[in-house]
Amino acid sequence: MTCALAMMICVPALAGKKVNKSLADCTAFTQKEKGDDAFEMSVHNSCKAQVDCSISWKVVCAPESKKRRAVHAKASTFTLAEGTEQTAEASAAVCGDESWTIEGVQWGCEPSKD
Repeated sequence: MTCALAMMICVPALAGKKVNKSLADCTAFTQKEKGDDAFEMSVHNSCKAQVDCSISWKVVCAPESKKRRAVHAKASTFTLAEGTEQTAEASAAVCGDESWTIEGVQWGCEPSKD
C-alpha cells in the first residue's frame, strides 16, 4: 500500500487588530495516521476570536495506473470558537484494495463573519 500526504498552509491576517499578528500565530494544523488507510487532520484555534476554517484534500486511488486511477476530492468547512478544535478524516477506504495517496491538502482560517 502506498500513501502520501502533502500540505499547504493558507492563513490570512486578522482584520481590525492593532498588533501585527496573523491567524498563523493562533491557529494550528496537525495530522496523524489513523489506522492503515486514513489520516486525521485537525485545526486548533487559540485566537481571541471565532474563526471560519476549511480543510480540503484529494484521495487518489491507483495513482500509478492510467486506467484505474480515480480522484476523490473532499472538503470540510467549520467555525471554531476560541480554544476549540475540529477534526476531519481523510480515508482511503473508497479505494478498496488499490494503492492510494492523499494529495493537495490545504487548510486555512479567516476571521468569522458572524
